[in-house]
Amino acid sequence: MNDSIHQLKRDKMAMIGMMIIAILTFIAIFAPYLALYDPLEVNMADRLQMPNEKHPLGTDQLGRDLLSRLVYATHVSITAAALATFMIMTLGVTIGAIAGYFGGIVDQAIMRIVDVLLSFPSLILTIAIAGILGPSLIHLVIAMTATGWVGYSRIIRGSVLSIKEKEFIEGARALGFGNLYIITRHIIPNVISPVIVIATIDMGHIILSITGLSFLGLGAQPPTPEWGTMLNEGRPFMETAPHLMIFPGLMIMITVLAFNFLGDGLRDALDPRMREVMMK
Repeated sequence: MNDSIHQLKRDKMAMIGMMIIAILTFIAIFAPYLALYDPLEVNMADRLQMPNEKHPLGTDQLGRDLLSRLVYATHVSITAAALATFMIMTLGVTIGAIAGYFGGIVDQAIMRIVDVLLSFPSLILTIAIAGILGPSLIHLVIAMTATGWVGYSRIIRGSVLSIKEKEFIEGARALGFGNLYIITRHIIPNVISPVIVIATIDMGHIILSITGLSFLGLGAQPPTPEWGTMLNEGRPFMETAPHLMIFPGLMIMITVLAFNFLGDGLRDALDPRMREVMMK
């Protein structure tokens, strides 16, 4: 009974996470229509206002409407995180599938590259690559892709090794289908479930990384509204205008929690074995 209640709570949290993500996605898509003001419009007469009727979340040090900037920042941050996650997942799945399917020298060469990359702290390597490329949100996404694919490739490789000798794969080979067709139509669809779960949870981690590195000046550059950049801009006014850091911080926290809740729910739904373990 207690296990059933626990699972019900997990399903409910997953639904809450999905609803929050849906709302954030809506805001990100329709940001130009939802913002009350131009997020880049400077109005020094209204600088550092606390929340009021005219500006529901107040204004920043340049008099820009904070709510409008948060709306646009949702578009920037969610889009950047989704792009980074997609690129990391695509690259990791592709390389892992090639290594697992062909094996031999190809597998050994790819896995040695993976081992080398895993020997470095990923955050330090990301900072180094982003620093070499120069401060930019696009460069930050590229740097995160260059370091983030290795974990996915190892997971996919292990799954491919266990499935490539199955009867339906042998049957596809016997019918004369090429390697590319077998990998894309038979192998990847059968090993993609754990990757989807990991990618969903990774979205939260990637958002934290993007906002954190933007806070350090390696990501989005002012005056672009982005949660990490807004936190950095509000830091000097933490005592006199705390709302400049509170509201972007809340957006980051809510978004990361939503993806974590959804990821936990997807893990239970897509991995029956994990669900059985949780019920025991």
